[in-house]
Amino acid sequence: MKIQIHDTALLRPSSTPFTASHTLQLSYIDSDPNLNTSFRYVRVYPSSYGAGDVASRDPYVVISTALSSALVHYYPFTGSLRSASRGDRLELHCAADGGLPLIQATADCSLYSVDYLDGADPGFVDGLAPDPDPVQMRGNPCWLQVTTFKCGGFCLGAAIHHAMCDGAGGTQFFIAVAEMARGAGRVSVEPVWGREVLLRPREPARDDAGVGGYLCERGYVSYEDGNRGGEMAREYLEVREEWVEKLKAWMMEKCGSKFTTFEALGAFIWRAKVKVSGIPEDEQVKFAYSADIRKRLEPPLPAGYWGNGCVPIYAQQTAQNLLCEPIWSTAELIRKSKGNICNAYARSYIDFQMMNQGEVVVSAGKHISGFTDWRHLGHSAVDFGWGGPVNVVPLSRQILGSTEACFFLPLCSIGGEEKGRFRVLVNMKRSCVDEFKEEIAKLSRMDFEASRL
Repeated sequence: MKIQIHDTALLRPSSTPFTASHTLQLSYIDSDPNLNTSFRYVRVYPSSYGAGDVASRDPYVVISTALSSALVHYYPFTGSLRSASRGDRLELHCAADGGLPLIQATADCSLYSVDYLDGADPGFVDGLAPDPDPVQMRGNPCWLQVTTFKCGGFCLGAAIHHAMCDGAGGTQFFIAVAEMARGAGRVSVEPVWGREVLLRPREPARDDAGVGGYLCERGYVSYEDGNRGGEMAREYLEVREEWVEKLKAWMMEKCGSKFTTFEALGAFIWRAKVKVSGIPEDEQVKFAYSADIRKRLEPPLPAGYWGNGCVPIYAQQTAQNLLCEPIWSTAELIRKSKGNICNAYARSYIDFQMMNQGEVVVSAGKHISGFTDWRHLGHSAVDFGWGGPVNVVPLSRQILGSTEACFFLPLCSIGGEEKGRFRVLVNMKRSCVDEFKEEIAKLSRMDFEASRL
């Protein structure tokens, strides 16, 4: 299995969206040091033989043409990120000669032969998305790659600097590109920038929601520091909903509380990861996830806002207490953390970032387990004319200050999505994988009393 790169084109808007070079300001959420990284992922589209005219079209031509049209509306993706004059913030410089790099590639195999990326070699999958270095990512904050396969199917890989947008904002952009590819004359949702206004700090700035209780580390702690702990592995877990429902029912019987899948399964995986990691008992461990605050803010963000619209939420505990207390206490800790998904916390988070710019306050320090749920992110709406993707594969493992990201993912839907199951992608140190699998096997046995949870 080999991927061959044929060309890298710098795509520009199909018509000029502005007349003079200018600078766009980012929000204090965009400028969070934890977002000074890229997120990479691949969408998988099977061949459309027998689908009439659509099967004869070249995906690269269709997508590149649609991208040029969409960039009229999303021209900031053709800009370059630079350090602002104030503190450690970034700003976006937009010039007339800016463009978005699009890589054209082919693979010498069929998507079927690699199980639509479910069973492919990780090194092969990694080659399906651009992987620019940090300097290149600042110069061009969005890189795309279209790889066509011998079967006629294709993959769209992306590498996007996180300061530009979050998952929801990125999906909004790709939906706009897909609309253009299907022949629309305009995007259905006009993008809104306004980041320095809509998410500006309060006057006076203040942390009245206790954000500093989580974001209290001083001094620069980079993602690279977390990469020095040993070789990393990416493990896919197939989870049956009946296992999770049994776990939730058992927990409700024990404590009388009803938990969501994210709370119950998140607690289970978090505990398993901490148990096998060898973290000293007296050190704090943290469960981190992003909460969308677009509709929680007062006033809410407009529908077309595509910047980072999430703030990190943390549940924290000492490693000893996490492992000694029953699992429903862990799930309750995660549930209580959701109380911070509100206007007051979001505004305090923005203010805290502003008050500490230049101090380089980086999330909550070490021992962070980052979780994110992609099951309902709207990937299926990214239809360039061949139907939505049958699989979405995240390649990044750096989120929320954690280098061990955990993703809840939908199953590959080729041939019709099978009900009652979903996948979990866990990034962790390779040395911990075997013990971790032993812990996760307790979930499939559904014998929670014997498992001493």
